[in-house]
Amino acid sequence: MQKQVSWVSTLLLGVLVSVSPLAGASTLNVIASFSILEDLVKRIAGEDIDVNVIVPPGEDVHTWELTPPNVLSIEEADIMFYNGFGLEPWLRHVEAIANDSLTLKAVAENADFAPLPIITGQYQGTNDPHMWMDPKGAAAYIKVIAETLAEHYPEKAGAFYARAEDTYRALDTLDQAINERLEGIPKTNRSLVTSEAGFRYFARAYGFEYDAIWGLNNETQGNARAMAEMNERLAKTRPPALFYESTVPCIHMDALSRATGISLAGPLYVDSFSSQDDQADDYPAMLHYNAELIHGALGGARPE
Repeated sequence: MQKQVSWVSTLLLGVLVSVSPLAGASTLNVIASFSILEDLVKRIAGEDIDVNVIVPPGEDVHTWELTPPNVLSIEEADIMFYNGFGLEPWLRHVEAIANDSLTLKAVAENADFAPLPIITGQYQGTNDPHMWMDPKGAAAYIKVIAETLAEHYPEKAGAFYARAEDTYRALDTLDQAINERLEGIPKTNRSLVTSEAGFRYFARAYGFEYDAIWGLNNETQGNARAMAEMNERLAKTRPPALFYESTVPCIHMDALSRATGISLAGPLYVDSFSSQDDQADDYPAMLHYNAELIHGALGGARPE
């Protein structure tokens, strides 16, 4: 599916663009735990700070295992931004190898954005870490990132806060654009069902009923009981489509699709950007791509 960009405002395209290679970056070393957080950090760091990532695009942040280059980056870093709320279970290894000078910043845990509970699975009832799936949650991340960078690099604080203000406005425009696109889906079709329960903030933001097979990818995925329970729920709710995500096998949703006769659509992106093309290679592109896929699969109105 190709991105539909005709409905993106000039402001959004002007501000939420991929960050160019750095020139004259400071000696401050910053790393982010996964690709989506890296993108948000880069929007505030600009060309003033070099930002690297632990989990590259296309990989699952939940199940990642640290590599030798990761270890070197951690040893050399001054700040590491991570999501928190259990998104990165491998963080304990980072804490074990990090020196005392490394600042570990849990962005979601420090964001002024009320967490929702995970709705199913082993971690049911604990805080859902996927706050960035609502642009308002991403805006709360930006505030934490800007304040942290300004504290460690005060001579550039003005630039960080200026970029943050630009990004707040762009995220608001993005939010409005996604909402307008999804408004065309009939109320009777506004049901979103995925493998991992990573879309609850998205579903709340844009008015969808939501369900998933399991809570987080680092738990047992698609066990027999969870699949049977989901099959029973689908027999009652009969949504227009089921969705799978880019970082999990589609076999579970494919099995449910075959059993119920409900169509299957995907992949959606939640825990990682796309790695081999540009359909979802930064934050706004990811949300636009997801919105287009959901719009089409759930019977959204077509433009005249």
